[in-house]
Amino acid sequence: MAKRNEERCGWCLGSDLYKAYHDEEWGVPCYERDALFEMLSLEGAQAGLSWITILNKRENYRRAFVQFNPEKIARFTEKKIDKLVLDAGIVRHRQKIESVVSNAKVICEMEKSGEAFTDFIWSFVDYKIIQNKNRSMSDVAASTDVSKQMSKVLKKRGFKFVGATTCYAFMQACGMVNDHFLSCPFYKSTKALDKKSLRPAHW
Repeated sequence: MAKRNEERCGWCLGSDLYKAYHDEEWGVPCYERDALFEMLSLEGAQAGLSWITILNKRENYRRAFVQFNPEKIARFTEKKIDKLVLDAGIVRHRQKIESVVSNAKVICEMEKSGEAFTDFIWSFVDYKIIQNKNRSMSDVAASTDVSKQMSKVLKKRGFKFVGATTCYAFMQACGMVNDHFLSCPFYKSTKALDKKSLRPAHW
């Protein structure tokens, strides 16, 4: 745990929920399919909004989208989507809600053909964490060549709400890139996960 607030990355100091997300999750490598899908969906929902808005609604999203299980979400009907549009616990944006359902269907089709979503996502960084050396927010990119490529390929596959900026935020959140500030006490501990994380055996 950070000794002083100012040691953490400055963007997370607005609330205890933000600090906990920064300390316990942001930048930690994620290799679990449903968790990756959850974060991709939440980053898509965040487009045009603040991330804290989505964090505050996260448990409602998990409830509404059955813990982000693609197989279950892919079976959502138009009637179910109509109901979700009226759900005050999530962002009531029809296109964003529909994108979660259609993206779930894409994942299911990928896996039916033998392509694991986790492998697919991590292949963009060659299954290794990109280690940046940021000193302040001005050093942090909004998008990169990798996130632009990810966005392009995801869109070609049929994914929606996956622009280059959304994809980079997703990469940061899921630990594909370490964007903690150098002064942040979590920079080194997150960097160490590059060697200690439990990756799929075939990696």
